[in-house]
Amino acid sequence: MGKTTGFLEWQREAPPKRQKSDRVHDTREFILPLPVEQSRRQAGRCMDCGIPFCHQGCPLGNLIPDFNDLVWRGRWEEAWAVLSSTNDFPEFTGRLCPAPCEAACVLAIDQAPVTIEQIEKEIADRAFQEGWVRPRPPASRTGKTVAVVGSGPAGLAVATGLNRAGHGVTVYERAPAPGGLLRFGIPDFKLEKSLVERRVRLLEAEGVTFRCGVDVGASPGFDQLAAEHDAVVLALGARRPRDLVVPGRELPGVVWAMDYLEAQNRHVGGAPLPPELSAHGKRVVILGGGDTGSDCLGTAHRQGAAHVEQIELLPAPPQLRAPGNWWPDWPLVFRTSSSQEEGGGREFALSTTRLLGRNGWLAEMELARVRMEKDEAGRGCLVAVPGSESTRQVDLLILAMGFVGPETAALESQLGLALDARGNLRVDGRFRTSRPGIWAVGDARRGASLIVWAISDGREAARDVDSALSSAPSRLPTRGNDLPFTVPT
Repeated sequence: MGKTTGFLEWQREAPPKRQKSDRVHDTREFILPLPVEQSRRQAGRCMDCGIPFCHQGCPLGNLIPDFNDLVWRGRWEEAWAVLSSTNDFPEFTGRLCPAPCEAACVLAIDQAPVTIEQIEKEIADRAFQEGWVRPRPPASRTGKTVAVVGSGPAGLAVATGLNRAGHGVTVYERAPAPGGLLRFGIPDFKLEKSLVERRVRLLEAEGVTFRCGVDVGASPGFDQLAAEHDAVVLALGARRPRDLVVPGRELPGVVWAMDYLEAQNRHVGGAPLPPELSAHGKRVVILGGGDTGSDCLGTAHRQGAAHVEQIELLPAPPQLRAPGNWWPDWPLVFRTSSSQEEGGGREFALSTTRLLGRNGWLAEMELARVRMEKDEAGRGCLVAVPGSESTRQVDLLILAMGFVGPETAALESQLGLALDARGNLRVDGRFRTSRPGIWAVGDARRGASLIVWAISDGREAARDVDSALSSAPSRLPTRGNDLPFTVPT
């Protein structure tokens, strides 16, 4: 695939970005398009691997060597046909996915991998620009109806599949507009919301109905929804955050990451920004070093924080793969996100021990350094380093320490759904919950995870729901690497 000697002739080239000094003053996307010839060269680096391990790294089974080869040959519309056969929303994954496919690229053994994610973005953006993406309403309807609760990537994916199978699909969303975290969690500088709106309009043109501002569980109840539809798919996400349990946690000035990000997204859309969720002129500390924390960091830059620092409880990861973390597994190595490139401090191995206020508002935090040791059972644990205590002045403390699962109280009381050991919705091997007629997909059943896993869950669950409603094997497509596929000639 690609050019036979391409990986020897060309080095990996990252996409161009807007200057940091410019992009922190607005909320527009900062990654720029690749010139066509540069995209072709990057796709041409894809090797004719005997086993395409990039398939192993992609939960969707995207046919990566196939669309790379077509881009290299300048056959962009065919590349779109290949990509969209396995991925419902490549315009999202091409911007938001951490690209486990690239970690599994054979070139990544000792070189820089193929720029798979960027090529995916270029294909998708060109497809929309050229008008190759058109509504695909079903030729006929089955008369069956499905309620999808939640309009994030998992909910949109399952709605896409079930609608194309001919079932009537209604998506219920608690927020005032569809998209879930794509719209209200991901900052605009990573995903401009016009792209979400464009995809929603496309789904509406295909026949999907969206009902927003509806808090399912309150009105209507989950039990009512189940009675009114032939199937219910729960795509609720896993937004229950991990809390900070220290003295002073109740002080004003301590906020959840998702509250902070959602307020900013609404503000970009025209709503006023609550002063308590603005970083302007404040000393900001973000607890958590993951993607959510990084999004908060970039947002604080754009809000005009006086100083911002990101603190991680765990020690810094190694610069290179550690023994046992071998290719093609995801590399657990030190990374610098685009938001971290823009500035702000980063600290590792620090534990917050107490928060202090002044005049009724958060003013200071106490921390202690920690180190990793092994307990008697050989398990790793963090212990405080004696004499390492320190303080930070802070006006806004953002808690971005991860998520512990979906909100399940109403589901348990109204539907009696069983949970797994981690507090997620328990499902069998086909996304079916403990109550017949109810399915669960995405983060609600697996815990907080990647956008590609959410879309994969949605596609696979749509197949199972369709099969159950039709009493026959589903004709919806499965994962890309489970299907024989011939590159168009």
